[in-house]
Amino acid sequence: MVVTIPNKKSVELIVKKIFKILFPFNEKLLTDEIEFSGNWVEEQLEQIFKGLTPDGKINTQQFFDGLPPIKKTLVRDAKFIMESDPAAKELVEVIAVYPGFFAIYCYRIAHSIEQMAVSLLPRMITEYAHKITGIDIHPGAVIGTPFSIDHGTGIVIGETTVIGNYVKLYQGVTLGALSVDKTKALKKRHPTIEDDVILYAGSTILGGETVVGNNSIIGGNVWLTESVAPCSVVYHKSEIIVRGQNKSEGPINFII
Repeated sequence: MVVTIPNKKSVELIVKKIFKILFPFNEKLLTDEIEFSGNWVEEQLEQIFKGLTPDGKINTQQFFDGLPPIKKTLVRDAKFIMESDPAAKELVEVIAVYPGFFAIYCYRIAHSIEQMAVSLLPRMITEYAHKITGIDIHPGAVIGTPFSIDHGTGIVIGETTVIGNYVKLYQGVTLGALSVDKTKALKKRHPTIEDDVILYAGSTILGGETVVGNNSIIGGNVWLTESVAPCSVVYHKSEIIVRGQNKSEGPINFII
């Protein structure tokens, strides 16, 4: 079949509408019940699916049938973010304004569509999240629950990444490949992060055979290309010297 490229603005609008359906910001915010007010979203999504796959109607039904468990997962994610962030005052704040939570939401609905083998649409959804949050999660990645992203700007999670449960990521984390090689497109190129791991700001973990064992902590700015055992603490140590202006041991020359 000839693939029809979805309209970007239509996809972005559907993503926002589905978010409101899942989280209506009323007494049903955290309940399992999902209310569909009208069928506009379903009709629009079905039109997009029909342009991408011969089973557009079936895929649309599969997607909406899968929304209740996705919401349960997202509520767990939100609670985990709330528990992890001292600055979070209430759960509705996390759901309504946290960019990390919105990026996780986009990933989870995109991943459900990716599993249907539908082209283009999953990447369009996660690229929308990338555009507005600075968080780049490939829809093919496998991410457990609950999952926490704090701040988030600059995070990259590659296509074959596998992330376990109770994992926390901070800004600037990269879960990437050791090299950009098209011949490895069908191989596992990105790392595995096991349960209960914390990845602090600026850490870079590369390679399909790299495994970060459960209950490990990877410190800020660490560059990691080999596996670490469970319960490890990996950190980058740099020397910072602080001295008073009147205790100079010699001239300091700045060359610009």
